[in-house]
Amino acid sequence: MTTMTGTTRLLLHEASLARVGDALAAHGRALTLLVMDGHGQITVEGQAADTDPSGPDAAWASNDVFESPAAREFMVAMLKAPKLAWVQSAAAGFDHPIFRQLVEKGVRLTPTHTYGVGISEYVVAGVLDHFQRGPERRAARTAKAWRRFSLREVMGTRWLIVGFGGIGQAVAERARAFGAVITGVRRDLAPHPLAETIAAIDQLPVLLPRADVVVLATPLTAATHRLAGAAFFAAMKPGSVLVNIGRGGLVDETALLAALDRGVPEHAVLDVFETEPLPAESPFWIHPRVSLTAHTSGITSGQRARNDAAFLENLSLFLAGEPPPGAVDARDVLAG
Repeated sequence: MTTMTGTTRLLLHEASLARVGDALAAHGRALTLLVMDGHGQITVEGQAADTDPSGPDAAWASNDVFESPAAREFMVAMLKAPKLAWVQSAAAGFDHPIFRQLVEKGVRLTPTHTYGVGISEYVVAGVLDHFQRGPERRAARTAKAWRRFSLREVMGTRWLIVGFGGIGQAVAERARAFGAVITGVRRDLAPHPLAETIAAIDQLPVLLPRADVVVLATPLTAATHRLAGAAFFAAMKPGSVLVNIGRGGLVDETALLAALDRGVPEHAVLDVFETEPLPAESPFWIHPRVSLTAHTSGITSGQRARNDAAFLENLSLFLAGEPPPGAVDARDVLAG
């Protein structure tokens, strides 16, 4: 998509440019780069552009942006841009308030769909560690105690994956390799090759009592906020495992703690929480039925390269006047 001057103005972080500069240069004069440094200063072809009223037509909110001290300045630059038409985000979700503000401006928002590999490996590793009684085996080794444990197999277990997009499908692919039986929950009820069954979210009361593993991989929206509450946990199967790699707001944490104390679910693998960082006084830190990490399931060795490649592919489409695929439904973002 080119402007009246024949060039598209792209806002990006200097660290992102350092990795993909050659690929961007191949677009020639069709692309003008607005580069923000770690202090929030923007330059265009080496010249300061802080007073430029036109702003960007597109922006790449990469991980470099979210990790930068200048993250706020980058967000402000996007919100002030009168002609901003498209933002590629490095986030898989869209619940951050900045995304609502952008969509309200009419911006097309494309989250990344590249986290499936790392997050799905995290999910399988977390379930396997519980099934294989990892904490007990490690404690026995520390105590130099020769103890034999009965281990649980994944083969034949039923996995209920709530949110069957790219991440949910990647989880299904890896769990099926171990012989798991997959039910995917999503809006589109068309059959999928990675699931034995596709179901709607209103079928959860029937599906939960059958599931050995329940994975929350759905975006956080008004419809899914605290989806996993007291009734959800009461319907779960004895011996089941809950895994949340979506958003902390999908879970009523008070209800989850009460359910864990009662023994169902048997265990929870949690990478996300309503309040992050997790407060030191949170009971989750020391709960014996909980494995937790600090929102790290997607921080893997290959993720940055996949994000870069996805952005470059979508940018080429945008420059050609074609809408990049995978944009979020504005109604979901605006619903809160």
